[in-house]
Amino acid sequence: MARAPRSTAKKPKLRALPGRAPSPAPARRDDDDEAALTYARGVLEAEARAILGVTDRLGDAFLRALKLVRDCPGQVVVTGMGKAGHIGQKLSSTLASTGIRSVFLHPAEAVHGDLGRVGPGDVILALSNSGSTEELLRLLPLFKRMGTPVVALTGDADSPLAKGAEVVLDIGRIEEACPMGLVPTASTAALHAVGDALAMTLLRSRPFGRDDYALLHPGGKLGRSVLRVFELMRTGPANPLVLDTARLSLAVVVMTNTPGRPGAACVVDRDGKLEGIFTDGDLRRLVERGHTDFEVPVRQVMGKRPRCITPDTLVLTAAAQMRELKVDQLPVVDVEGRAVGLLDVQDLLAAKFV
Repeated sequence: MARAPRSTAKKPKLRALPGRAPSPAPARRDDDDEAALTYARGVLEAEARAILGVTDRLGDAFLRALKLVRDCPGQVVVTGMGKAGHIGQKLSSTLASTGIRSVFLHPAEAVHGDLGRVGPGDVILALSNSGSTEELLRLLPLFKRMGTPVVALTGDADSPLAKGAEVVLDIGRIEEACPMGLVPTASTAALHAVGDALAMTLLRSRPFGRDDYALLHPGGKLGRSVLRVFELMRTGPANPLVLDTARLSLAVVVMTNTPGRPGAACVVDRDGKLEGIFTDGDLRRLVERGHTDFEVPVRQVMGKRPRCITPDTLVLTAAAQMRELKVDQLPVVDVEGRAVGLLDVQDLLAAKFV
């Protein structure tokens, strides 16, 4: 059977359907990639120069601002619009996290009632690179009427904001790291750095330690890193205690009936000092060896001279010690050796330490 002749007509070109994604663009040339990296590095260098350039500007004005905030009987009210406002929110958060009462005041919301956040004894930290932000300038007469001093963080010492402030922290005119020279980049980096310098210098000048910081950061990894044993340990009715003269049967009852069922009992003398510990594991080993006399004194079968910890021990340290010893409980003793609590592996699990 003869084959049909092959068509010589040209096949029509297929057009992309509406809405269909275009074909991927060809990969950029290596020199374009290198140019992008060079520019990105230049942005970082510009911001670094801006921050370093402010260091020489810190002087008497910074010290006056430091004193105003440190001696403030009220709270530190941080305010700013736009990008400077975002920097201000972070500064307020940093101050609060280090024990200084602080609140962020949005300038636009302030004239619609949020000005009630400001009270006698407060200090205002106002951030604006230009120093001419209209929403901020509207607040200056109100702050003056309320008797709240203003510290201006600005890039123009001759601006209306600077002229209306009691103290001016001038970061100077800063060239932005932007192709148009408009997007706040290097200037906000400098504002951010000066705010951090103020907050950290305040922290250094005040009696505020790790325990104070832990109190304000109870959540997450940061909080766990400074948590102390006394904050997790079992105390009172949840602390399983038995006298060393008690029978083994009573120790088992205490282990079973203590709230939380810790699986261990701390053996103490009549003064409450720790003598030993008896655990579920000890009980199983006794049964395996055929020792089923529950009338013997618990001191005969307890683990003597157990490793223990103090209430002020970091929980991270206690957890590492439990892993090293391969135990599920650690007795907690005070300076006189009294058994004041018990740390159980279940407590570590609940607090996400293991």
